[in-house]
Amino acid sequence: MRGRWLTFALALGVSAITLAAAPQAPPAGSSLTMALTGDSIITRRLSVYQEAPFLRLIDLVRGADVAFTNLEMLFHDYEPYPMNESGGTYMRADPALVKELVWAGFDLVSRANNHQGDYGVLGMQLTTKYVAEAGLVQAGVGDSLPEAREAKFLETAKARVALISVASTFPDHARAGRTRGDMPARPGLNPLRFTTTYVVSRERLEGLRATMKELGLRAPETGDSLQMLGSRFVVGDPPGVRTEPLREDVDEITAVVSSAHRLADYVIVAVHAHEGQTGDRTRPADFLVTFAHAAVDAGADVVTGQGPHVLRGIEIYKDTPILYSLGDFIFENETLERFPSENYEPYHLGPLAQPADFDDARSAGGTRSFPADPEIWQSVVALATWQGGRLAGLELHPITLGFGEPPAERGRPMLAPPDLAAKILANLVERSKPFGTTITMEKGIGRVTLPQ
Repeated sequence: MRGRWLTFALALGVSAITLAAAPQAPPAGSSLTMALTGDSIITRRLSVYQEAPFLRLIDLVRGADVAFTNLEMLFHDYEPYPMNESGGTYMRADPALVKELVWAGFDLVSRANNHQGDYGVLGMQLTTKYVAEAGLVQAGVGDSLPEAREAKFLETAKARVALISVASTFPDHARAGRTRGDMPARPGLNPLRFTTTYVVSRERLEGLRATMKELGLRAPETGDSLQMLGSRFVVGDPPGVRTEPLREDVDEITAVVSSAHRLADYVIVAVHAHEGQTGDRTRPADFLVTFAHAAVDAGADVVTGQGPHVLRGIEIYKDTPILYSLGDFIFENETLERFPSENYEPYHLGPLAQPADFDDARSAGGTRSFPADPEIWQSVVALATWQGGRLAGLELHPITLGFGEPPAERGRPMLAPPDLAAKILANLVERSKPFGTTITMEKGIGRVTLPQ
């Protein structure tokens, strides 16, 4: 008899555990607002400025229940040395500046991006320390791959919010690794890898086959595909580039998303990706769309993209917003204090050269690259609202980062004036059409039309 009662009690306990683990929707009357922004490359204080468009923007971020940005910056006092390869620019700022993001109202930051390895493991770990001390929830890096993949959680009076951060663009040394127990795991970021296939005509493929033979490279005598110099080519029509996410990474990341969905009220998946369609940086690569859909299928409540430094379109997939890129929020990469010698040498700059000399050489005096590209300095802050766990509104607030201003002035966000706001939203309207998304404009704000 005691055995039967024990069996019953154990069964009851298992049922209770199963029920507790099941995802529970927030109460029907509850609401939550999220302010979602793009890349934040911060090298100067924010809290000293008083312009009305700037302060209104800060109030917008602070007014949300939850505010997120991608932290594309390292904080340290030059204790670590620069790596042989960076994410493009060796990003570093005064550790005190992380508190400026808290002042601006942010709660959550993603860390998986192409700059997390610029100063090696120590640079990443020091940044983690300073960000944690400031009270920000951070995700996307760790002392092993399982840790880097982990969801991190923000506790608020209204809801528990999970953040998962991944990157598809990074130098390979920055990718976190595993351990088999015989040596330590490699610290680093949470990777989303992908494969690339080049689709060409039969004539082009045979030409490549002939070229390989001329160069003394091994090539199959026949077939519809071949590998050349690390790239895969296949016969097909129309010609183009196909990308697919690595199944191993998708499975591992979506398992984390599924778990977070059962442990939190809302789940944010942040994807840092530079990759776009061939010749069009405003359209996400195919593998990003595939991954974003998989994240939503696993339980994500919003997928937000950063990385290309320009706006990309918005998709509503299964009633869930996918923001393929929110561009830049803070872009102060021209006021970094130091660069390693490797940055100066390609421009034949001698030992007396200073950071401003490097900036001028890289941009040809501001006539090329980021300083000459207006779209780098135009973006939006997305304000998402949920009611009872269901998306109820998605507003887009255009911002300007000061294109054409001197380097000491540009890079800090402000609400865009009416004419520029209309232009920014018009771009976003066009880029969202391929996803079947409609955006209306009202009083300088974009509003995404949601399914009924």
